[in-house]
Amino acid sequence: MEITENRKTVISLHNASKWFPSPDLPHVRGLNSVSLDVLEGDVVVLLGPSGSGKSTLLRCLNLLTIPDEGRLRVGSVEWDARAYHGTRSKERHYKGDLQRLRRETGMVFQHFNLFPHMTVLQNVMCGLIHTKGKSKDEAREIARQEIAKVGLAEREGHFPGQLSGGQKQRVAIARAIATKPLAMLFDEPTSALDPELRGSVLAVMQDLAKEGMTMVVVTHEMGFARAVGNHIVFLESGEIIEEGLSNNFLDNPKTERAKRFLSQIA
Repeated sequence: MEITENRKTVISLHNASKWFPSPDLPHVRGLNSVSLDVLEGDVVVLLGPSGSGKSTLLRCLNLLTIPDEGRLRVGSVEWDARAYHGTRSKERHYKGDLQRLRRETGMVFQHFNLFPHMTVLQNVMCGLIHTKGKSKDEAREIARQEIAKVGLAEREGHFPGQLSGGQKQRVAIARAIATKPLAMLFDEPTSALDPELRGSVLAVMQDLAKEGMTMVVVTHEMGFARAVGNHIVFLESGEIIEEGLSNNFLDNPKTERAKRFLSQIA
């Protein structure tokens, strides 16, 4: 993908830290003062061993996980942990900001999270009606366009239980992109799929990248990271150990830890 200069910063996370309760220790640090800028059109791939903080970092980018420290900006919406945690009535004072920030991103999880009692068309229409305020007719038209884009036009009347795992994940992508987010966040979107079904989901993601969609992706698909990603961020123990352009990182990692990681998954 060709990247032009003077691109806008879509997501900016600064000095984010997150602690989690532990049965053995008072707290376990999930992220340690992590900063990340995602530019318009970037496809940022988060790599690292299990428990390194990849998913925690991704979920902090739309505040599904609330950092204990740090600042976040998505588009023009800003959030500050110090102000948030210093406010007694967090929901009353910050619910509007949280909702506005989350509306600027689309999130795709490992396990689809589709409504089982709704058809494909209804699943994709839902967010357009309830978060974007679209009429049913307008939502239906937009939803059909996005369903066709992921190759499922003939399945719009099916329920999730009638679909394969790969088809369900493509519906989840259609639902997320239908609301026209500034950026898409993917949390290991192919990890729950059989190998033969992964290709269709990765192809949809590759098409989105070609269209210029800004994306942050947690994945172990090295082929996708090389072909589609333009920036790699490698984490361990809640810290960014190394980052750089995809080909540079994958062909010539600078740290011994990254070299060892890549040798094990190659």
